[in-house]
Amino acid sequence: MTQSTAPSPQLFFETAFAFQRSATIKAAIDVDIFTAIKEGNQTPAALASRCKASERGMRMLADYLVILGFLTKTDLTYYLTDDSELFLVSTSPMYVGSTLDFIQSPPLFDGFRHLTEAVRKGGTALDDKGTTAAEHPEWVTFARAMVPMMIGSAYWIAEYLLSTRGTVNKILDIAAGHGVFGVEIAKRFPNVEVTAVDWANVLTVAMETANAASLGERYHTIPGSAFDVDYGEGYDIVLLTNFLHHFDPPTCELLLRKVHDCLSPHGRVITLEFVPNDDRISPASADFALVMLATTPRGDAYTFKELDAIFRNAGFGKSEIHAVPNSKEHVIITQKS
Repeated sequence: MTQSTAPSPQLFFETAFAFQRSATIKAAIDVDIFTAIKEGNQTPAALASRCKASERGMRMLADYLVILGFLTKTDLTYYLTDDSELFLVSTSPMYVGSTLDFIQSPPLFDGFRHLTEAVRKGGTALDDKGTTAAEHPEWVTFARAMVPMMIGSAYWIAEYLLSTRGTVNKILDIAAGHGVFGVEIAKRFPNVEVTAVDWANVLTVAMETANAASLGERYHTIPGSAFDVDYGEGYDIVLLTNFLHHFDPPTCELLLRKVHDCLSPHGRVITLEFVPNDDRISPASADFALVMLATTPRGDAYTFKELDAIFRNAGFGKSEIHAVPNSKEHVIITQKS
C-alpha cells in the first residue's frame, strides 16, 4: 500500500516566491557573475572588484545561486556548474543570458502583473492589442534577444529541408524577426532567395543577420503587416515561426488562405509552435497558453488537432508534427494540397 503524503502548503509558497528566482538570475546576468568566475574571480572580494559591486552583496548573491543550483561552493570559493559555464558565461557561443531582455520585458512582466484582469476579461488587460499592436517596439527587443533560444530550431528546420531533398528555391519568412530561420536555410541552399516580412523596425535586425551571413541580393524584405502586404507568389516554403499563437483560429485561417495563394503547387508551410497535448496540461510547454492570455487579445497555444483543422479550413492538405530536440516547441510541416 502506498503511503499517503501529508498535505503541505509548500507548493504554494514555492510558487509565490518564484519571482525572487527570476530577479536573482537577472541580477546575476547584470553583474556578469558567471563570466567573472570563469575568469578566476572566485571569492566574494574578487567578485566584488571584478563586478563593481559590494563584497557583501556578491556573497549573498553567489550563495543564493548555489542554493538554486547555478553555482557550487567550497569554503569561500565559488565554482561554475557545467550548465552555467556553457550557457551563462557571456563569452560562450551558447550564451543565453540575453534572452532575459525579452523574457523579462515590460509587456510580458506587466501582462502577468495584471493577470487577474486578463483572466476576467479573457485576453490581455494591457490594452486592446497587447503585443499584436502594429510596430510594437518590443518585437525589436525580441529579435535581438531571442536568437539563443531559437537557433536550435532554426538548425533543425534547415537540416530537415536538406534531408527531404524537396524543391527549395524561394522562401517567404513571415514575421521574420531576427531572420535566423530563413538565413539558416539560405546558408545551406546556395541558390535560395529569402523574402522576409515584418515591421520595418524589426526588419533592420533581420537584415543584420542576413548581412552577417553574406546573403547579399538573395535576401529581400517586405515591411508591413503580414495580413496586409502583397507577398508575391511561387514560394516553395513559407515559414510561420512563433506567429499563429498570437491570434484566434478565424484570424489564423484568414492569414493562411493568403499564404496558400502565394505557394507554388507543391509548396509547404513550416510552422514552429508550442503545441500542447489534447489534455492541454502536458507537456510542460502547455503553459504557453497563459502567456498568450496575459499578452494578447485572443491568442492561444493550439493542439496539433486544432492546428491541422485551421490549416485544412484554409485549403491546405496534410500536416505532420515533429518534436525539436532540446526545445519545448514542435515543427508542423503542411502540404499545400
